[in-house]
Amino acid sequence: MKDVTAVILAAGMGTRMKTDIPKVLHMVASRTLLERITSSLKSAGIEDIFAVIGYKAEMIESLFREQMRFIRQPELLGSGDALAHAVDFMTDRENAVLVTCGDTPLITKATYRKIIKAQAEEDASCVLLTSVVDDPSSYGRIVRGEAGEIARITEEKDLSAEEKKIKEINVGTYCFKKGELARYIREIEMNEKKKEFYLTDIVDILKKNGKKVISVSCDSSEHIGVNSREDLARVNTMVYRKKAKELMEAGVTIVDPDSVYIDDSASVGKDSIIFPGTVIEGEVKIGKGCRIGPFARLRPGTRLKNNVEVGNFVEICRSELGNNTRVKHHSYLGDTVAGRDVNIGAGTMTANYDGKNKYRTLIGDGAFLGVGSVLIAPVVIGPKAVVGAGSVVTKNRDVGKGRTVAGVPAVDITEKRKTT
Repeated sequence: MKDVTAVILAAGMGTRMKTDIPKVLHMVASRTLLERITSSLKSAGIEDIFAVIGYKAEMIESLFREQMRFIRQPELLGSGDALAHAVDFMTDRENAVLVTCGDTPLITKATYRKIIKAQAEEDASCVLLTSVVDDPSSYGRIVRGEAGEIARITEEKDLSAEEKKIKEINVGTYCFKKGELARYIREIEMNEKKKEFYLTDIVDILKKNGKKVISVSCDSSEHIGVNSREDLARVNTMVYRKKAKELMEAGVTIVDPDSVYIDDSASVGKDSIIFPGTVIEGEVKIGKGCRIGPFARLRPGTRLKNNVEVGNFVEICRSELGNNTRVKHHSYLGDTVAGRDVNIGAGTMTANYDGKNKYRTLIGDGAFLGVGSVLIAPVVIGPKAVVGAGSVVTKNRDVGKGRTVAGVPAVDITEKRKTT
């Protein structure tokens, strides 16, 4: 893939999204559209990635400047104009150019590899990615000749009554032979109705010049573009349902797959149970035999070992819980490391943020935190220590191994407890 350059068309403003931020920065689960596409391209082995940007370009550059190179489209004159600007920045080292849209986040690395392989093996001037779908409305159709060859791509508004029956659509991803792309891209003429240059017109141009244009297909779940908030919700649902299915096939019980939201970068061990209303965000790692929820929220950086219980209305962020530890009701743990066999009582809170900085809470093996405990970080609760119900352990007032504290602020009552 070293001689393949990818170009992501990400200049549009997303009019139908009715948004003040670039469409490609909207989130699917815990990652932006652009991040998902970039990740799939890199996983496919493509190292050289351009993004053509325009609307609020500086926002995109600030987030992705380490991951790709940028080309600014001076005026938003359509996909053909965007790719023409990208070609101007390329060198002679590219043999092939993969072009994909910044709003199609579900195309897999396998599909990207397939389209690149087809271009190389067939020595095609252009390979189109197509898909056969039940409802092709709003998509450009693939019109084929009598021998099954690609004749042209026709946009929805230009379709004849007969062509509207076609269910094979143009996904908007292509792989071009670089030299011929550079030669013919400037022949695209402006569409007078839209005042834009349509990239799809290059197919007709290549065909008229006797060039080879072929197609490969992808699964119908991959083609979806995000052009509205409804599309965004649909893609999110597909990501969550796909992850739930994957986990259930791997031995995880999900009581109601339609009511949980598990990021596709999360991992869950077998024989764990996920109850309804649970939200698992980002690269969360959950061990074997855990019970999560209902209505729990596990945020990025959470690591749960085996047989951990996280109950209803619990939020955990950037924290690690050891084997057999329990945090069952209405609690918040942030920047916390708890050992094994820890009991964290209902309503326990770690105060990890002082308005400027975040601090850690450390809880040793076998510690017992009573209902309503508040731990003000930084603080250490030693192994087998006990924090009485309703106590507030203030910062840097560490509780030693096996000691018992209680009160507001918490004080050591170990000896008093022994005598009563």
